[in-house]
Amino acid sequence: MKMVCLDGFTLNPGDNPWTDVEALGELVVYDRTQPEDIVERAKGADIVLTNKTPLSADTLAQLPDLKFITVLATGFNIVDTKTARERGIPVSNVPIYGTDTVAQYAFALLLDHCHKVAHHSDRVMDGEWARRGDFCFWDSTLIELAGMTMGIVGFGRIGRRVGELAHAFGMHVIAADVMQGNPPDYTPFAWREIDQVFAEADVVSLHCPQTADNVGFVNRELLRRMKASAFLINTSRGALINEQDLADALNADVLAGAAVDVVSKEPIEASNPLLQAKNLRITPHMAWGTVAARTRLMGTTAENIAAFLKGEPINVVN
Repeated sequence: MKMVCLDGFTLNPGDNPWTDVEALGELVVYDRTQPEDIVERAKGADIVLTNKTPLSADTLAQLPDLKFITVLATGFNIVDTKTARERGIPVSNVPIYGTDTVAQYAFALLLDHCHKVAHHSDRVMDGEWARRGDFCFWDSTLIELAGMTMGIVGFGRIGRRVGELAHAFGMHVIAADVMQGNPPDYTPFAWREIDQVFAEADVVSLHCPQTADNVGFVNRELLRRMKASAFLINTSRGALINEQDLADALNADVLAGAAVDVVSKEPIEASNPLLQAKNLRITPHMAWGTVAARTRLMGTTAENIAAFLKGEPINVVN
């Protein structure tokens, strides 16, 4: 079996070898692939591995030998899964690899908002503490989470882990999800509609997949439901947020702040309005990137391919 990975650098920048995948067949790995090169590089491949390189209907039509696609991520919106299904091509993803890592990162963003640790360390290094003359100082409002309400949109594996961490910090947890499932064991917890989550929560964290129905759902109207002291976190998909509306809301002090690890077009473009927003942290889609998470991702990718080769594909999303 010939296998081609179109964008392998982020999964293995040098510390996460392809050994388990290479054992399954002939593997060619490209660090990155530009749109105009996709067909040429994937031509003749039985299996294509992709993370963020898109496989559209038009592209799939030009790859007659393709038999299987494995996405090096949980989100699979970069593949036209409907067309793949029609062509008899199963598409698998990696549903469980970054639960703890992404939940941890969401709290890293939240705790940065609460304490501005790096900022205050920089001030000390600049000599501000010595100049102040007091045994302590801070120049931002310090926030305690206990007793506050964490609102989670998308209560799947990662969302539920965020809820557990919030509960451990003494927060109340409310959540919105199209498929509610069983509530968690801890209390207090309550299901809410999305507009209620935005209205009631002190912190709103997004953990839902991107679909055709929810692109830009975090818009001007929803943001204006938030408390002026509230904080928004997005470690899911950038297109869930109308970025101009969020920038306008932050600049108008509609909410106290936000942190996003994802944007609608990545890498971020100079024209993105979020770059002109105040009280905002933007990080470069790194929430998933711990060595532990990427090692699990590589392992499950090998399992996906091995299962397909046995005629029993797993983690199929189409």
